[in-house]
Amino acid sequence: MSVADAKQILTGGDDSVTQFFKAKTSDALMQKFLPVVRKYTANADLAKKYNRVAAQGLQLGLIKQEDADLDTYVARSALDGVYKIIGQEEKAIRADPASAVGSLARKVFGAIAK
Repeated sequence: MSVADAKQILTGGDDSVTQFFKAKTSDALMQKFLPVVRKYTANADLAKKYNRVAAQGLQLGLIKQEDADLDTYVARSALDGVYKIIGQEEKAIRADPASAVGSLARKVFGAIAK
């Protein structure tokens, strides 16, 4: 983490830590999530059916390229949900630093609140 990253985290807003971690971890987590998603969508033959229909929708401009593959869409949506929950928790901690677990977290978030 650079000094600029730390400064951005401290001054960036209610979810700046979450956004930092998202930027640093989302690609690696996507690589971990995708095989699991593929396993379950393959069991139902769902991805094959969705991707066939999505390819037609893509050609007609009805869907975005990143939404044309079911497995990628599901994995990305799951990660978006994870980061959303983390961001909500971060916002709550920033709003009430005393509730943060651990003295270091209280010190860091308490300094920001001042």
